[in-house]
Amino acid sequence: MTSVVLPAGAVPQASAETRAAETTSGGVRGASVETRAAVEREPVNLTELRREAEKAAKDLGAATKALEQRRTQIAQAQKQLAVKLRELQTAERAFAQVRQPLSDLVGLLYQQPIGGDAAGLLSGDSGTDTLQAMTTLTQLVAERDQVLEEGSRLQAERERLAAEAQELRATTLLAEAQMNAEIKTLQARSAKLVKSLTNALVKLGVKIDKGKGAGGCDPTRVNSAGEFPNGLIPEAYLCPLQQKGHKLRADAAIAFISMNEAYRRRFGKPMCVTDAYRSLAEQQSVYYRRPGFAAVPGRSNHGWGLAVDLCGGVQNFRSVEFNWVEANGKKFGWIHPDWAYSSPFEPWHWEYDPKLGSLL
Repeated sequence: MTSVVLPAGAVPQASAETRAAETTSGGVRGASVETRAAVEREPVNLTELRREAEKAAKDLGAATKALEQRRTQIAQAQKQLAVKLRELQTAERAFAQVRQPLSDLVGLLYQQPIGGDAAGLLSGDSGTDTLQAMTTLTQLVAERDQVLEEGSRLQAERERLAAEAQELRATTLLAEAQMNAEIKTLQARSAKLVKSLTNALVKLGVKIDKGKGAGGCDPTRVNSAGEFPNGLIPEAYLCPLQQKGHKLRADAAIAFISMNEAYRRRFGKPMCVTDAYRSLAEQQSVYYRRPGFAAVPGRSNHGWGLAVDLCGGVQNFRSVEFNWVEANGKKFGWIHPDWAYSSPFEPWHWEYDPKLGSLL
């Protein structure tokens, strides 16, 4: 938003002959050897690098989430196991309180036989007390056998739970080791892709301060940049453009640089930028200086690092440069918003559409 021009019809258009002269030999006729070399250099597929870096980051996030879920499941299983062990201990204590007295009583009865001789018992002459005692003894022996059986069951349960706990621990350690190894591999791959992308940007003339601002061109940090208020995105989350002094959010910057390279090959010169990311203070200044030609501070796409204002011919509606950006911008995720065709009329204003860019 740096200049105001008249709608179509008020701006003289270059003749077909003039345009042909401008674009002969890829748009570099008359350009210096240095410029032609820049135009003819092998294009770098920044979009592909960005997409691979984003996928690696997505895979890393999924693996990390899976590890967290696995740890949660393991913690729940261990908690349930601990509850079972406590219940088993309680049952064993109750069992011990019953087993010992009963065992002592049965042993005592065996050591002190019931009164009366066997002949009387067999002849049916035993007294009522003797028969009652025999019945009691038989019942005690049966109860003792039940107690012993319960003891065997509790012992088997303890052994089963101990084995389950050991298996859970072994499985946990193995699974976590495997997932940690996978995460480290994904981290290394993600870092390598981001580094390749950064190196490609540097080769294209983007001035990246590797000590401070390298992260600003990392497309995997886009979501973090979106957490800041409009116009208050820290420098560390903004990526420089080839046009000195201008920055955008990483995904928008990478897409713009790709479009800039295509534009350079077509016209023999880089795109002309008058404005890109604006801080809140800068947006307030523009809003008050140019009423009607700037969004309310805090609502502008410039404040999100997703908009640029162009010059160098693009600002002239229906110029050959404007038409080229209009026809080719969507290939890189850049659009001329509907409102900018009429209200207010801003042929110089272009925006990056993250949804469109993600489909490329």
